[in-house]
Amino acid sequence: MGLGLLFAVVVALFAAPPALAAGADEVTVASSERLSPRLTELSLKTPALADPALVRVLLPAGYDPKAAKRYPVLYLLHGSFDTAKSWTDKGDAENITKGLPLIVVMPAMAGKGDAGGWAANWRNGGAGGPPRWDTFHIAQLIPWVDANYRTVAGRRGRAVAGLSMGGFSAMSYAARHPDLFAAAASFSGAVDTNNAGVQAVVELETLADGGAPGAIWGPYATDEVYWRGANPLDLAANLRGMTLSIRTGDGNRGPYDQPGPRDGIETVVAANSKSLHDRLARLGIAHVYDAYGPGTHSWPYWQQDLKRELPRLMATFASNPKPPSAIAYSSTDRRFGVFGWDVAIKRDATEFAELAAASKRGFRLQGSGTATVTTAPLYAPRSSHRATVKTRDGRRKVTATADKAGRLRFALTLGPSNTGQQYRAGTTTKVFTATVAVAK
Repeated sequence: MGLGLLFAVVVALFAAPPALAAGADEVTVASSERLSPRLTELSLKTPALADPALVRVLLPAGYDPKAAKRYPVLYLLHGSFDTAKSWTDKGDAENITKGLPLIVVMPAMAGKGDAGGWAANWRNGGAGGPPRWDTFHIAQLIPWVDANYRTVAGRRGRAVAGLSMGGFSAMSYAARHPDLFAAAASFSGAVDTNNAGVQAVVELETLADGGAPGAIWGPYATDEVYWRGANPLDLAANLRGMTLSIRTGDGNRGPYDQPGPRDGIETVVAANSKSLHDRLARLGIAHVYDAYGPGTHSWPYWQQDLKRELPRLMATFASNPKPPSAIAYSSTDRRFGVFGWDVAIKRDATEFAELAAASKRGFRLQGSGTATVTTAPLYAPRSSHRATVKTRDGRRKVTATADKAGRLRFALTLGPSNTGQQYRAGTTTKVFTATVAVAK
């Protein structure tokens, strides 16, 4: 096997991590019903959820499971107090996507009360899930879809979009898993959970879905960092390199509405959308901001949004999008992986950490405590590399040897671990930086 081919195989392996692929095995089909030549309704069982999850799948016309042709996938997410049926029963998604070479997957986003799962593995006061919506959608459903349909099984062939809570979920998933999606879109999305109005809605929907107060991320007053750790506004920098769209009305009665008062929900999400647009603009991240003026929180506008968004998504798929040349990623998790990089941090408190400027030439890590950073498979297997490591303790030269997959590993001391949870009243969070430069 030539060295170039070996590198290609290694990169392909890390593009679909074994743990992610294995998630498909945790999904079983409880029932399947074909509703039309293109539309199938599934009931899927998973240990991540207490009850089976409804999922609808739209296949392109002429789809042949035995043919070689593969199709990109759009994960299309519904909002609160709706179900996986909504985008086809109310949103006309089957007709809107007619003629497109595209698979559309519409999963359940909420529990028994059809209220709101908010794309989260619920904390439940520290007891954990179920429900574990992030586990189901990301670690189980995506690999299951790729294993059972003729998909373009990778970031270049995958997008996520949604409305209202589903708009939050689409942007949150894209920001937390930027190596899985080439595009993301929010339609009237509640994309800033730091907003007091959104927080009230989240708590209402938590109760409607059978959860205790604060069950998803904890009470905001004491557990703000967990809310921010899933919030698209706080994670906006992670979205760099994607095709992004934010679409919203302003709450005033528009062309699809009867006369009446201003829509308060759309007014709130319009402010959310503007905040995310402003943040992306400050970061220099390209995106479409379609603030189309009069329009309410209702299906005719979301149908309009989907019609406007599909050409952008199909153009993105056709362009064979590549990952960013340098990786930047923030997370509150003590261990996270993105684009083949792996970061494990030992610290006492929950707080943000940031991996930045990560490429073959090195990286920067910010946070507290100690960390082990394993690079993506960027180097020749078993090759040795000189590197300069700079921390608060000074600068040192090291020699790192790549493993059989071509990954370098660095053990770093950032600085004394913070002891108080970030954003909690009375705590101070210190941020330390470690920089690693790998010589040519």
